Amino acid sequence: MTDPKHDTSMELRDDRDVVIARTFNAPARLVYDAWTKPEFVRRWWAPRSHGVSLVVCDADIRVGGAYRYVMRKDGDGADGDIGFSGRYVELTPHSRIVLTQIFEPMADAGEVVITVSFDEVDGQTHLVSQERYPSKEARDAAVGAGMEQGMRESMDQLEALVVALK
Repeated sequence: MTDPKHDTSMELRDDRDVVIARTFNAPARLVYDAWTKPEFVRRWWAPRSHGVSLVVCDADIRVGGAYRYVMRKDGDGADGDIGFSGRYVELTPHSRIVLTQIFEPMADAGEVVITVSFDEVDGQTHLVSQERYPSKEARDAAVGAGMEQGMRESMDQLEALVVALK
C-alpha cells in the first residue's frame, strides 16, 4: 500500500493543462536520473497491470536531443505498438526538465510541452509535472483514454525504483 503522503495527485487546470505531483522518498538526483536514463525508465514507465512493457526506450539526453519510448502489450506483435516521442528543450540536472511529447497514434493532435521540477527537502523529492496540451480536445482525449490510472501506477513503480536505488 502506498504511503498516503506520497499519493500522486492529478489536476486539470485551465483548458489545456494537466498537473501531476508526488513526493518521492529519495533524493532529487535519483528521481531525476530515473526520469531520464533509459536503463531506469524501462523499469517504471509502462504500467505493469496493463500488461505492457517498453520495447523501445531510446534517449539522447541533451538539449535538442530526441527520445522515443514504445509500449507493447505483452504477447502482441509490433502491430499494437504505441509510441511516444519528443525532444529535450531544457535540462537542469536534478532540478528541472522541459521536453516535448507526441503521442504517435494521434500525432496530428500536436505536441505536448511537459515541464518537470524536482524539489528536494530533507532527502525527499517533490516532483511536479505540468503537461501543456496543444488544445483542450487533445488534453481531454488523453485523459479519456485512461491516462490517469496508468500514470498513477507508473508513479508507484517509480517510487519503488528510487527507493531501491537509495
